[in-house]
Amino acid sequence: MKKTFLLLLCCLAVQISMAQVKSLHQLQQEFVDLRFGMFIHFNMPTFADEDWPDPDASPELFNPTKMDCRQWAKAAKSANMTYGCLTTKHHSGFCIWDTKTTDYSVMSSPFKRDVVKEYADAFRAEGLKVMLYYSILDTHHRLRPNHITREHIEMIKEQLRELLTNYGEITAIIIDGWDAPWSRISYDEVPFEDIYYLIKSIQPNCLVMDLNAAKYPAEALFYGDIKSYEQGAGQHISKEKNQLPALSCLPLQANWFWKTSFPTTDVKDPAQMVNDNIVPMGKAYCNFILNVAPNRDGLMDENALEALKKIGKMWKKESNLPQVPEAPAPIISSNLAKNQLAESSWSNDSAIMDFANDDDFGSSWWSNWRVKQPWIYVTLGREKAFNMVVITEAGDPQIEEYTLEYRANGVWKPLLEGNSNSRVKIHRFDTVWGDAVRFNVVKAKGSVSVAEFGVYCERK
Repeated sequence: MKKTFLLLLCCLAVQISMAQVKSLHQLQQEFVDLRFGMFIHFNMPTFADEDWPDPDASPELFNPTKMDCRQWAKAAKSANMTYGCLTTKHHSGFCIWDTKTTDYSVMSSPFKRDVVKEYADAFRAEGLKVMLYYSILDTHHRLRPNHITREHIEMIKEQLRELLTNYGEITAIIIDGWDAPWSRISYDEVPFEDIYYLIKSIQPNCLVMDLNAAKYPAEALFYGDIKSYEQGAGQHISKEKNQLPALSCLPLQANWFWKTSFPTTDVKDPAQMVNDNIVPMGKAYCNFILNVAPNRDGLMDENALEALKKIGKMWKKESNLPQVPEAPAPIISSNLAKNQLAESSWSNDSAIMDFANDDDFGSSWWSNWRVKQPWIYVTLGREKAFNMVVITEAGDPQIEEYTLEYRANGVWKPLLEGNSNSRVKIHRFDTVWGDAVRFNVVKAKGSVSVAEFGVYCERK
């Protein structure tokens, strides 16, 4: 009888959970409606005066004896922020929660308190949403390009499982150190799709974003539910043209992590934060997150606290902002065509077909202008299953009509006819098997160029 009762309770819990799962568009809208939040870079770099400390720095260094996450939460509230996001693990691999995956954590430090728990509890007590930052790059555990093992991937999954299981509802995970020129860890070495579905399996309403906007076009969601822009890295959203749910981030102080100079150095102008960031970004479907770095005591400096209060006096959350347009689902699978053999009709010598699938949106295949109906195809090495093709033009869209074909058993077969006027042409269809995919341009108003030709097999 007892077992039957427990089973009924479990079934009821699953049904309630399933009933509360929201559509991705609803989650994107709710995220943009949050408008303004606090990024909190607080980790081993805080105690090293460098954003990239020695990856083998002793846990003994981490000892914020006066840490009070309630101060952080009240400071966020004073600026009319609606959420926080804490660096649970940065690039040097130090975990500031009670993890079972490694000894390189706060529990091996003199502090021995779960910072993630105290942060989450403090922000929720002020009615603020909780988000978490997590770095894939981990130099302490030697998790770096060309050296990634199965054990590394299992560690990532287990750490994310801990963070998404032990700290209540997490509105979003902001991932960093992945698919960036400086980290060089690809979405194939650490499979993005696997991590994405792991997160969604634990918390279906948790948004997933990766700080990778520099690489991918602004017209589509590649590898994330939200488009992200790091202003300090030269990534700036188009406030006039953006049509995607977005996040823009900037530190209030000179750097992401606290430096000894911060208490006596001016922070960024509160009026500029309001007038150049919060207000205009809200009209462009963009949420603005401002980093405030706690000091080595675990407290925020007075000059930062004053700036936040000034922001709160200048800005109140507006209503009646434009609704976020519904965008195609994000592209999260590995590109089967990446660096595979390509062929094309006559092209410019310095922009041949190989540039169309080199995983670089800055290079492209250019058709010779004399070819009226150019074509290009990519091979897959052998016959594989796929159900999505993405064609990204190099600049403003020129292609008006086109067809897609696939080759199976040596025979080319029609796949679809298209007329998308978007720069990024996303086509999803029932799964087919083939060893090559061909893109035929039927009509174009100008020179034809393809920055990237992607072929994917998404999980259904």
